[in-house]
Amino acid sequence: MKKLFIKTYGCQMNVYDSARMADLLAPHGYGLADAPEDADMVILNTCHIREKAAEKVYSELGRLKRIKQRKADEGGEMLIAVAGCVAQAEGKEIIARQPAVDIVVGPQSYQRLPELIAQVHRGTGRALETEFPAEDKFDSLPTEVSSEGPAAFLTVQEGCDKFCTFCVVPYTRGAEFSRPVSQIEDEARRLADRGVCEITLLGQNVNAYCGAGPDGEEWSLARLLHRLARIEGIRRLRYTTSHPRDMSDDLIAAHGEIEKLMPYLHLPIQSGSDRILHAMNRQHKADMYKKLVDRIRAVRSDLALSSDFIVGFPGETDADFESTMTLVRNVGYAQAFSFKYSPRPGTPAATQAKQIPEDVKDARLQALQALLSEQQRAFNTSCEGKTFDVLFEKPGRKHGQAVGRSPYLQPVHVEGAAHLMNRIHAVRIEAALSNSLKGALAERMSVCAP
Repeated sequence: MKKLFIKTYGCQMNVYDSARMADLLAPHGYGLADAPEDADMVILNTCHIREKAAEKVYSELGRLKRIKQRKADEGGEMLIAVAGCVAQAEGKEIIARQPAVDIVVGPQSYQRLPELIAQVHRGTGRALETEFPAEDKFDSLPTEVSSEGPAAFLTVQEGCDKFCTFCVVPYTRGAEFSRPVSQIEDEARRLADRGVCEITLLGQNVNAYCGAGPDGEEWSLARLLHRLARIEGIRRLRYTTSHPRDMSDDLIAAHGEIEKLMPYLHLPIQSGSDRILHAMNRQHKADMYKKLVDRIRAVRSDLALSSDFIVGFPGETDADFESTMTLVRNVGYAQAFSFKYSPRPGTPAATQAKQIPEDVKDARLQALQALLSEQQRAFNTSCEGKTFDVLFEKPGRKHGQAVGRSPYLQPVHVEGAAHLMNRIHAVRIEAALSNSLKGALAERMSVCAP
Protein backbone atom coordinates (compact mmCIF):
# COMPACT_ATOMS: atom_id res chain seq x y z
CA MET A 1 0.00 0.00 0.00
CA LYS A 2 1.22 3.48 -0.88
CA LYS A 3 1.08 6.20 1.76
CA LEU A 4 -0.65 9.59 1.47
CA PHE A 5 -0.13 12.65 3.66
CA ILE A 6 -2.49 15.63 3.38
CA LYS A 7 -1.84 18.96 5.08
CA THR A 8 -4.89 21.21 5.23
CA TYR A 9 -4.89 25.00 5.45
CA GLY A 10 -7.83 27.33 6.02
CA CYS A 11 -11.54 26.74 6.28
CA GLN A 12 -13.76 23.82 7.21
CA MET A 13 -14.54 23.28 3.53
CA ASN A 14 -10.87 22.49 2.95
CA VAL A 15 -11.07 19.99 5.81
CA TYR A 16 -14.00 18.34 4.03
CA ASP A 17 -12.19 18.41 0.66
CA SER A 18 -9.08 16.82 2.18
CA ALA A 19 -11.16 13.95 3.56
CA ARG A 20 -12.79 13.43 0.17
CA MET A 21 -9.39 13.41 -1.57
CA ALA A 22 -8.32 10.64 0.80
CA ASP A 23 -11.56 8.76 -0.01
CA LEU A 24 -10.88 9.26 -3.72
CA LEU A 25 -7.34 7.86 -3.58
CA ALA A 26 -8.02 4.97 -1.19
CA PRO A 27 -9.26 2.63 -3.98
CA HIS A 28 -5.99 3.37 -5.81
CA GLY A 29 -3.95 1.93 -2.97
CA TYR A 30 -3.25 5.01 -0.86
CA GLY A 31 -3.49 4.75 2.92
CA LEU A 32 -2.93 7.72 5.22
CA ALA A 33 0.53 8.51 6.59
CA ASP A 34 1.23 10.35 9.83
CA ALA A 35 4.02 12.53 8.40
CA PRO A 36 5.31 13.59 4.97
CA GLU A 37 8.55 11.68 5.60
CA ASP A 38 6.52 8.45 5.51
CA ALA A 39 4.49 9.33 2.42
CA ASP A 40 4.66 8.39 -1.25
CA MET A 41 2.46 11.38 -2.02
CA VAL A 42 1.92 14.67 -0.20
CA ILE A 43 -0.99 17.00 -0.88
CA LEU A 44 -1.06 20.55 0.42
CA ASN A 45 -4.70 21.64 0.40
CA THR A 46 -4.32 25.39 0.46
CA CYS A 47 -6.16 28.58 1.40
CA HIS A 48 -5.76 31.94 -0.35
CA ILE A 49 -7.75 34.20 1.96
CA ARG A 50 -4.71 35.70 3.70
CA GLU A 51 -1.42 36.79 2.15
CA LYS A 52 0.71 34.98 4.74
CA ALA A 53 -1.24 31.76 4.18
CA ALA A 54 0.08 31.54 0.61
CA GLU A 55 3.65 32.22 1.75
CA LYS A 56 3.35 29.44 4.34
CA VAL A 57 2.56 27.07 1.48
CA TYR A 58 5.75 28.02 -0.38
CA SER A 59 7.75 27.63 2.81
CA GLU A 60 6.30 24.15 3.30
CA LEU A 61 7.07 23.29 -0.33
CA GLY A 62 10.72 24.12 0.30
CA ARG A 63 10.78 21.61 3.16
CA LEU A 64 9.01 18.97 1.07
CA LYS A 65 11.52 19.45 -1.75
CA ARG A 66 14.33 18.39 0.60
CA ILE A 67 12.37 15.32 1.74
CA LYS A 68 11.63 14.42 -1.88
CA GLN A 69 15.31 14.72 -2.77
CA ARG A 70 16.34 12.47 0.13
CA LYS A 71 13.86 9.84 -1.02
CA ALA A 72 15.17 10.06 -4.58
CA ASP A 73 18.76 9.63 -3.36
CA GLU A 74 17.64 6.44 -1.60
CA GLY A 75 15.93 5.14 -4.74
CA GLY A 76 12.42 6.12 -3.65
CA GLU A 77 9.81 8.50 -4.95
CA MET A 78 7.42 11.10 -3.58
CA LEU A 79 4.82 13.04 -5.50
CA ILE A 80 3.98 16.57 -4.35
CA ALA A 81 0.58 18.07 -5.16
CA VAL A 82 -0.78 21.52 -4.38
CA ALA A 83 -4.58 21.65 -4.21
CA GLY A 84 -7.12 24.22 -3.08
CA CYS A 85 -7.45 27.93 -3.59
CA VAL A 86 -3.74 28.85 -3.90
CA ALA A 87 -3.51 26.25 -6.64
CA GLN A 88 -6.50 27.78 -8.41
CA ALA A 89 -5.25 31.35 -8.05
CA GLU A 90 -1.57 30.88 -8.92
CA GLY A 91 -1.54 27.82 -11.18
CA LYS A 92 1.67 27.66 -13.23
CA GLU A 93 3.36 30.16 -10.90
CA ILE A 94 3.56 27.44 -8.24
CA ILE A 95 5.56 25.15 -10.53
CA ALA A 96 7.72 28.07 -11.63
CA ARG A 97 8.54 28.96 -8.02
CA GLN A 98 8.91 25.37 -6.84
CA PRO A 99 9.77 22.84 -9.59
CA ALA A 100 9.53 19.95 -7.09
CA VAL A 101 5.73 20.20 -7.40
CA ASP A 102 4.27 17.48 -9.63
CA ILE A 103 0.56 18.33 -9.58
CA VAL A 104 -1.42 21.54 -9.24
CA VAL A 105 -5.17 21.08 -8.96
CA GLY A 106 -7.94 23.54 -8.09
CA PRO A 107 -10.75 22.93 -5.59
CA GLN A 108 -13.30 22.20 -8.34
CA SER A 109 -11.12 19.60 -10.08
CA TYR A 110 -9.64 17.36 -7.40
CA GLN A 111 -11.90 14.51 -8.53
CA ARG A 112 -9.36 14.13 -11.37
CA LEU A 113 -6.47 13.36 -9.00
CA PRO A 114 -6.15 9.68 -10.02
CA GLU A 115 -5.90 10.71 -13.68
CA LEU A 116 -3.37 13.45 -12.87
CA ILE A 117 -1.24 11.00 -10.87
CA ALA A 118 -1.28 8.58 -13.80
CA GLN A 119 -0.25 11.40 -16.12
CA VAL A 120 2.81 12.14 -13.98
CA HIS A 121 3.73 8.45 -13.78
CA ARG A 122 3.49 8.16 -17.56
CA GLY A 123 6.29 10.72 -17.73
CA THR A 124 4.29 13.29 -19.65
CA GLY A 125 5.36 16.11 -17.35
CA ARG A 126 3.74 17.94 -14.49
CA ALA A 127 -0.03 17.94 -14.27
CA LEU A 128 -1.95 21.22 -14.04
CA GLU A 129 -5.74 21.35 -13.67
CA THR A 130 -7.31 24.65 -12.67
CA GLU A 131 -10.35 24.78 -14.92
CA PHE A 132 -13.92 24.98 -13.70
CA PRO A 133 -15.31 21.73 -15.17
CA ALA A 134 -18.87 21.61 -16.42
CA GLU A 135 -19.61 18.31 -14.68
CA ASP A 136 -20.50 18.11 -11.01
CA LYS A 137 -17.38 16.99 -9.17
CA PHE A 138 -19.49 15.37 -6.45
CA ASP A 139 -20.83 12.89 -9.03
CA SER A 140 -17.25 11.69 -9.52
CA LEU A 141 -16.39 11.19 -5.85
CA PRO A 142 -16.73 7.83 -4.08
CA THR A 143 -20.06 7.19 -2.42
CA GLU A 144 -18.33 5.81 0.66
CA VAL A 145 -17.39 8.58 3.08
CA SER A 146 -14.70 8.10 5.70
CA SER A 147 -15.20 9.79 9.02
CA GLU A 148 -13.37 9.70 12.32
CA GLY A 149 -15.25 10.66 15.43
CA PRO A 150 -18.86 11.64 16.09
CA ALA A 151 -18.86 14.98 14.21
CA ALA A 152 -18.42 15.57 10.49
CA PHE A 153 -18.54 18.27 7.82
CA LEU A 154 -20.74 17.96 4.75
CA THR A 155 -20.42 20.41 1.85
CA VAL A 156 -23.82 21.37 0.43
CA GLN A 157 -22.94 24.56 -1.46
CA GLU A 158 -19.81 25.96 -3.09
CA GLY A 159 -18.77 29.18 -4.74
CA CYS A 160 -19.90 32.76 -4.35
CA ASP A 161 -21.75 35.31 -6.47
CA LYS A 162 -21.40 38.20 -4.00
CA PHE A 163 -18.01 39.56 -5.16
CA CYS A 164 -17.00 41.35 -1.98
CA THR A 165 -14.15 43.60 -3.04
CA PHE A 166 -11.66 42.06 -0.58
CA CYS A 167 -12.35 38.38 -1.34
CA VAL A 168 -10.83 35.89 -3.79
CA VAL A 169 -13.45 33.16 -3.34
CA PRO A 170 -15.48 33.94 -6.51
CA TYR A 171 -12.25 33.61 -8.50
CA THR A 172 -10.96 30.45 -6.80
CA ARG A 173 -14.21 28.58 -6.10
CA GLY A 174 -16.35 29.88 -8.94
CA ALA A 175 -20.04 30.69 -9.08
CA GLU A 176 -22.55 29.54 -6.47
CA PHE A 177 -23.53 25.91 -6.88
CA SER A 178 -25.85 23.81 -4.71
CA ARG A 179 -25.77 20.02 -4.50
CA PRO A 180 -29.03 18.10 -5.02
CA VAL A 181 -30.97 17.25 -1.88
CA SER A 182 -30.89 13.50 -2.55
CA GLN A 183 -27.09 13.52 -2.88
CA ILE A 184 -26.70 15.37 0.41
CA GLU A 185 -29.22 13.18 2.21
CA ASP A 186 -27.49 10.00 1.01
CA GLU A 187 -24.13 11.25 2.27
CA ALA A 188 -25.65 12.27 5.61
CA ARG A 189 -27.19 8.81 6.04
CA ARG A 190 -23.84 7.16 5.30
CA LEU A 191 -22.23 9.37 7.93
CA ALA A 192 -24.91 8.42 10.43
CA ASP A 193 -24.31 4.74 9.66
CA ARG A 194 -20.64 5.28 10.58
CA GLY A 195 -21.57 6.68 13.99
CA VAL A 196 -21.61 10.40 13.20
CA CYS A 197 -24.26 12.21 15.22
CA GLU A 198 -23.35 15.86 14.52
CA ILE A 199 -23.17 17.26 10.99
CA THR A 200 -22.09 20.77 10.01
CA LEU A 201 -23.34 21.81 6.58
CA LEU A 202 -20.71 23.79 4.70
CA GLY A 203 -20.77 26.41 1.98
CA GLN A 204 -19.04 29.64 1.04
CA ASN A 205 -22.54 31.12 1.31
CA VAL A 206 -24.31 28.13 2.79
CA ASN A 207 -27.59 29.93 3.41
CA ALA A 208 -27.77 30.73 -0.32
CA TYR A 209 -28.36 27.01 -0.82
CA CYS A 210 -30.99 26.27 -3.49
CA GLY A 211 -30.48 22.65 -4.49
CA ALA A 212 -32.78 20.48 -6.58
CA GLY A 213 -35.24 18.62 -4.39
CA PRO A 214 -36.77 15.18 -5.01
CA ASP A 215 -40.04 16.91 -5.93
CA GLY A 216 -38.38 18.79 -8.79
CA GLU A 217 -38.44 22.11 -6.93
CA GLU A 218 -35.53 24.15 -5.61
CA TRP A 219 -35.14 23.62 -1.88
CA SER A 220 -33.92 26.25 0.56
CA LEU A 221 -31.40 25.55 3.30
CA ALA A 222 -34.23 25.58 5.84
CA ARG A 223 -36.11 22.87 3.96
CA LEU A 224 -32.91 20.82 3.67
CA LEU A 225 -32.30 21.12 7.42
CA HIS A 226 -35.82 19.91 8.17
CA ARG A 227 -35.16 16.90 5.92
CA LEU A 228 -31.81 16.03 7.51
CA ALA A 229 -33.26 16.40 11.01
CA ARG A 230 -35.41 13.34 10.28
CA ILE A 231 -32.39 11.05 9.85
CA GLU A 232 -32.12 8.57 12.69
CA GLY A 233 -28.82 8.89 14.52
CA ILE A 234 -28.23 12.54 13.61
CA ARG A 235 -28.59 14.43 16.88
CA ARG A 236 -27.07 17.81 16.05
CA LEU A 237 -27.08 20.07 12.98
CA ARG A 238 -25.07 23.21 12.28
CA TYR A 239 -24.29 25.28 9.18
CA THR A 240 -21.59 27.76 8.19
CA THR A 241 -20.71 30.25 6.71
CA SER A 242 -23.73 32.52 6.23
CA HIS A 243 -24.25 35.84 4.50
CA PRO A 244 -26.68 38.33 6.08
CA ARG A 245 -28.42 38.87 2.72
CA ASP A 246 -29.37 35.19 2.53
CA MET A 247 -30.97 34.78 5.98
CA SER A 248 -34.44 33.98 4.65
CA ASP A 249 -37.65 33.99 6.67
CA ASP A 250 -37.92 30.19 6.64
CA LEU A 251 -34.30 29.81 7.79
CA ILE A 252 -34.89 32.21 10.68
CA ALA A 253 -38.00 30.25 11.60
CA ALA A 254 -36.05 26.97 11.43
CA HIS A 255 -33.97 28.08 14.41
CA GLY A 256 -37.11 27.94 16.51
CA GLU A 257 -38.60 24.84 14.86
CA ILE A 258 -35.72 22.34 14.61
CA GLU A 259 -34.60 21.06 17.99
CA LYS A 260 -31.51 19.43 16.48
CA LEU A 261 -30.30 22.76 15.03
CA MET A 262 -27.75 24.05 17.52
CA PRO A 263 -28.25 27.54 19.04
CA TYR A 264 -25.04 28.92 17.56
CA LEU A 265 -24.83 30.97 14.37
CA HIS A 266 -21.79 32.33 12.54
CA LEU A 267 -23.01 35.47 10.74
CA PRO A 268 -20.17 37.61 9.38
CA ILE A 269 -20.64 41.35 9.02
CA GLN A 270 -16.99 42.48 8.48
CA SER A 271 -17.57 46.13 9.51
CA GLY A 272 -20.04 48.25 11.44
CA SER A 273 -19.65 51.22 9.11
CA ASP A 274 -22.17 51.57 6.27
CA ARG A 275 -19.59 53.47 4.23
CA ILE A 276 -17.07 50.66 4.52
CA LEU A 277 -19.72 47.98 3.96
CA HIS A 278 -20.59 49.75 0.70
CA ALA A 279 -16.90 49.89 -0.29
CA MET A 280 -16.67 46.16 0.49
CA ASN A 281 -19.75 45.49 -1.70
CA ARG A 282 -21.38 43.63 1.18
CA GLN A 283 -24.83 44.74 -0.05
CA HIS A 284 -26.25 45.21 3.43
CA LYS A 285 -26.11 47.91 6.10
CA ALA A 286 -25.30 47.76 9.79
CA ASP A 287 -28.86 48.52 10.88
CA MET A 288 -30.22 45.75 8.64
CA TYR A 289 -27.76 43.35 10.28
CA LYS A 290 -28.81 44.39 13.81
CA LYS A 291 -32.51 44.01 12.97
CA LEU A 292 -31.75 40.58 11.49
CA VAL A 293 -30.03 39.53 14.71
CA ASP A 294 -33.05 40.70 16.70
CA ARG A 295 -35.38 38.60 14.53
CA ILE A 296 -33.25 35.47 14.95
CA ARG A 297 -32.99 35.94 18.71
CA ALA A 298 -36.74 36.44 18.89
CA VAL A 299 -37.30 32.86 17.67
CA ARG A 300 -34.36 31.37 19.60
CA SER A 301 -33.63 33.31 22.76
CA ASP A 302 -30.65 31.17 23.76
CA LEU A 303 -28.90 31.63 20.41
CA ALA A 304 -25.26 32.78 20.51
CA LEU A 305 -23.54 34.61 17.68
CA SER A 306 -20.10 34.65 16.17
CA SER A 307 -18.89 36.84 13.32
CA ASP A 308 -15.98 37.96 11.14
CA PHE A 309 -14.44 41.44 11.18
CA ILE A 310 -11.87 43.15 8.98
CA VAL A 311 -10.11 46.24 10.29
CA GLY A 312 -8.02 48.64 8.25
CA PHE A 313 -9.97 48.26 5.02
CA PRO A 314 -8.85 50.91 2.47
CA GLY A 315 -10.27 54.29 3.42
CA GLU A 316 -11.40 53.23 6.91
CA THR A 317 -11.40 56.29 9.19
CA ASP A 318 -11.37 56.45 12.97
CA ALA A 319 -15.11 57.11 12.82
CA ASP A 320 -15.66 54.04 10.64
CA PHE A 321 -13.73 51.89 13.08
CA GLU A 322 -15.68 53.30 16.02
CA SER A 323 -18.89 52.29 14.21
CA THR A 324 -17.59 48.72 14.23
CA MET A 325 -16.84 48.91 17.95
CA THR A 326 -20.33 50.30 18.59
CA LEU A 327 -21.96 47.50 16.63
CA VAL A 328 -19.99 44.88 18.58
CA ARG A 329 -21.09 46.45 21.88
CA ASN A 330 -24.72 46.52 20.74
CA VAL A 331 -24.90 43.00 19.30
CA GLY A 332 -22.71 41.03 21.73
CA TYR A 333 -20.79 37.99 20.50
CA ALA A 334 -19.94 34.67 22.09
CA GLN A 335 -16.98 34.39 19.75
CA ALA A 336 -15.61 36.21 16.71
CA PHE A 337 -12.76 36.19 14.25
CA SER A 338 -10.99 39.46 13.45
CA PHE A 339 -8.23 40.25 10.98
CA LYS A 340 -6.25 43.10 9.53
CA TYR A 341 -7.13 43.82 5.92
CA SER A 342 -4.76 41.94 3.62
CA PRO A 343 -4.68 42.89 -0.09
CA ARG A 344 -5.29 39.92 -2.37
CA PRO A 345 -4.04 40.22 -5.95
CA GLY A 346 -6.86 40.48 -8.46
CA THR A 347 -9.45 41.85 -6.03
CA PRO A 348 -10.80 45.40 -6.46
CA ALA A 349 -9.82 46.49 -2.94
CA ALA A 350 -6.16 45.71 -3.56
CA THR A 351 -5.87 48.65 -5.95
CA GLN A 352 -7.98 51.12 -3.98
CA ALA A 353 -6.44 54.34 -2.77
CA LYS A 354 -6.07 55.20 0.91
CA GLN A 355 -4.49 51.93 2.04
CA ILE A 356 -4.22 52.03 5.82
CA PRO A 357 -0.75 52.02 7.47
CA GLU A 358 0.16 48.82 9.30
CA ASP A 359 0.60 50.51 12.68
CA VAL A 360 -2.96 51.88 12.45
CA LYS A 361 -4.29 48.44 11.51
CA ASP A 362 -2.41 46.91 14.44
CA ALA A 363 -3.83 49.39 16.95
CA ARG A 364 -7.39 48.95 15.70
CA LEU A 365 -7.11 45.16 15.69
CA GLN A 366 -5.83 45.11 19.26
CA ALA A 367 -8.69 47.33 20.42
CA LEU A 368 -11.31 45.22 18.65
CA GLN A 369 -9.88 41.92 19.86
CA ALA A 370 -9.79 43.20 23.43
CA LEU A 371 -13.52 43.98 23.23
CA LEU A 372 -14.36 40.66 21.56
CA SER A 373 -12.31 38.75 24.15
CA GLU A 374 -14.16 40.55 26.93
CA GLN A 375 -17.49 39.51 25.40
CA GLN A 376 -16.33 35.91 24.96
CA ARG A 377 -15.24 35.73 28.62
CA ALA A 378 -18.57 37.18 29.70
CA PHE A 379 -20.49 34.63 27.64
CA ASN A 380 -18.42 31.73 28.97
CA THR A 381 -18.89 32.97 32.54
CA SER A 382 -22.66 33.14 31.99
CA CYS A 383 -22.56 29.39 31.31
CA GLU A 384 -21.39 28.56 34.83
CA GLY A 385 -24.01 26.59 36.74
CA LYS A 386 -25.87 25.57 33.57
CA THR A 387 -26.22 22.02 32.30
CA PHE A 388 -25.43 21.33 28.63
CA ASP A 389 -25.44 18.23 26.49
CA VAL A 390 -21.78 17.78 25.53
CA LEU A 391 -20.56 15.69 22.61
CA PHE A 392 -17.29 14.05 23.70
CA GLU A 393 -14.76 13.90 20.86
CA LYS A 394 -11.26 13.23 22.23
CA PRO A 395 -9.26 12.34 25.34
CA GLY A 396 -8.10 15.15 27.60
CA ARG A 397 -4.57 15.75 28.81
CA LYS A 398 -5.25 14.14 32.18
CA HIS A 399 -5.92 10.46 32.77
CA GLY A 400 -9.63 9.72 32.52
CA GLN A 401 -10.43 13.19 31.20
CA ALA A 402 -12.43 13.76 28.01
CA VAL A 403 -12.98 16.88 25.91
CA GLY A 404 -16.21 17.61 24.13
CA ARG A 405 -18.16 20.45 22.57
CA SER A 406 -21.10 22.29 24.04
CA PRO A 407 -24.04 23.35 21.85
CA TYR A 408 -22.14 26.65 21.48
CA LEU A 409 -18.95 24.91 20.21
CA GLN A 410 -17.03 25.65 23.40
CA PRO A 411 -14.47 23.00 24.40
CA VAL A 412 -15.59 21.36 27.66
CA HIS A 413 -13.12 19.41 29.84
CA VAL A 414 -14.63 16.76 32.14
CA GLU A 415 -12.88 14.42 34.57
CA GLY A 416 -13.92 10.78 34.62
CA ALA A 417 -15.54 10.94 31.20
CA ALA A 418 -13.10 8.91 29.10
CA HIS A 419 -15.66 6.10 28.79
CA LEU A 420 -18.09 8.49 27.07
CA MET A 421 -16.03 9.06 23.91
CA ASN A 422 -18.26 9.65 20.85
CA ARG A 423 -21.30 10.05 23.07
CA ILE A 424 -23.49 12.91 24.22
CA HIS A 425 -23.81 13.34 27.97
CA ALA A 426 -25.22 16.06 30.18
CA VAL A 427 -22.52 18.16 31.86
CA ARG A 428 -22.89 20.78 34.57
CA ILE A 429 -20.53 23.69 33.89
CA GLU A 430 -18.44 24.43 36.97
CA ALA A 431 -16.01 27.08 35.72
CA ALA A 432 -15.21 29.22 32.70
CA LEU A 433 -11.51 29.02 31.79
CA SER A 434 -9.62 31.28 29.40
CA ASN A 435 -10.56 29.37 26.23
CA SER A 436 -12.76 26.53 27.45
CA LEU A 437 -15.17 25.33 30.12
CA LYS A 438 -14.69 22.91 32.99
CA GLY A 439 -17.59 20.66 33.86
CA ALA A 440 -18.77 17.61 35.79
CA LEU A 441 -21.02 14.80 34.60
CA ALA A 442 -24.68 15.32 35.40
CA GLU A 443 -27.30 12.62 35.89
CA ARG A 444 -29.27 13.33 32.72
CA MET A 445 -27.77 11.41 29.81
CA SER A 446 -28.45 10.81 26.13
CA VAL A 447 -26.47 8.28 24.09
CA CYS A 448 -25.09 9.23 20.69
CA ALA A 449 -23.12 6.17 19.62
CA PRO A 450 -23.66 2.48 20.39
